[in-house]
Amino acid sequence: MFGLFKSKPVDYFSAEEKQLIVQAIQKAEHLTSGEVRIYVESHCRLVNPVLRAKEVFHALNMTETTERNGVLIYVAMKDRQLAVYGDEGIHAKVGHVFWNEEVKKMLDHFNKTNYAAGITEIIHQIGKALETHFPYDDTMDKNELPDDIVFGK
Repeated sequence: MFGLFKSKPVDYFSAEEKQLIVQAIQKAEHLTSGEVRIYVESHCRLVNPVLRAKEVFHALNMTETTERNGVLIYVAMKDRQLAVYGDEGIHAKVGHVFWNEEVKKMLDHFNKTNYAAGITEIIHQIGKALETHFPYDDTMDKNELPDDIVFGK
């Protein structure tokens, strides 16, 4: 898959920070049928991080959610680039303005080197948007995608 994954993650986050990020994903997904994934790598191999996020989104099979409501948070740590990419179901509901506003908020945290806080905050905001547009239905919903952080090269 494009050499997308690395076997041993670079330690951009402490064990506690990783746990907080995964817990934020699980908490957000508990209120929605939507799915959130995090992909972190050192360098963005494309000039535009949104295009890289789209590439990773498809490589992680995130289009496989029933309601097309998966969201990928993409971060290239050393290049200081990030993007949020939402599938067509959620994108149709929130649009570009929402994604851009959330990225700005995340950048505020990143500029203060509060990376884990920035990621958990955006997960929370995305979770609220997903809950509004795709509320959890305990008779049908299941966890369609893993909740772990995916580390690239």
